[in-house]
Amino acid sequence: MEKLGVSEDDLRESFIRSSGPGGQKVNKTASCVFLVHKPTGLSVKCQQARSQGLNRYLARRLLLDRIERIQTGRVSTERARIEKIRRQKRKRSKKAKEKVLKQKRLTAEKKEGRSQKVIPVED
Repeated sequence: MEKLGVSEDDLRESFIRSSGPGGQKVNKTASCVFLVHKPTGLSVKCQQARSQGLNRYLARRLLLDRIERIQTGRVSTERARIEKIRRQKRKRSKKAKEKVLKQKRLTAEKKEGRSQKVIPVED
């Protein structure tokens, strides 16, 4: 926390009830930790463990990782990676589809021309 310049006074911490697996223990106790870093407005919610103490530790780690990513500029590289995946998954235009299919046909014709055809010899 000291390396990133984050102090305990910058954090607002609240405890809420967890949801999901864990049974009666989770439903009765407020073991989920909700942390907000006041200067940046970043928030983290952690309910990975059943104990409040462990969730407090994990929430701080998650929050500090996010703050570090912002400070070191790794956000832009991560955003670029996400955009690349989005472009790859997006539907192709009609023209682009036709171009790809044309290229596939040409490749198939090339490969067909490479194969040697055996002519059976009759006796």
